Amino acid sequence: MAWVLVECISQYRMRYMVEAPDAHPDYALDTVTMDEAKEFSQKHLGEVITSHRVVSEEEALKLFDEDNDYLSSWDKELKMKNTFTTMVEQGYEGKVLEQDNVVHTEQYSDTDRNR
Repeated sequence: MAWVLVECISQYRMRYMVEAPDAHPDYALDTVTMDEAKEFSQKHLGEVITSHRVVSEEEALKLFDEDNDYLSSWDKELKMKNTFTTMVEQGYEGKVLEQDNVVHTEQYSDTDRNR
């Protein structure tokens, strides 16, 4: 099995309701740009995958420490338990058969994304 680092951009559609002078509705744009507007609503538009690559466990743990320096004191097991997604958690039995055919659990086949 391999660890794969998948990098994404998460997109949201944000809305702000900003009062502005009748003659200058564009002033509302400045308010939003300056982070001075209250959030009206948001909708998650999904993830856009920008890259992926296979990394070693050692490299993955090093990246964890760089990205989450405030958690670098966690031991290896805690880091992996809380932030690495295993094949079992994805619904695989964890057993790879001939020609990379994977045996799935009943729960795997019962999820919308895997139908």
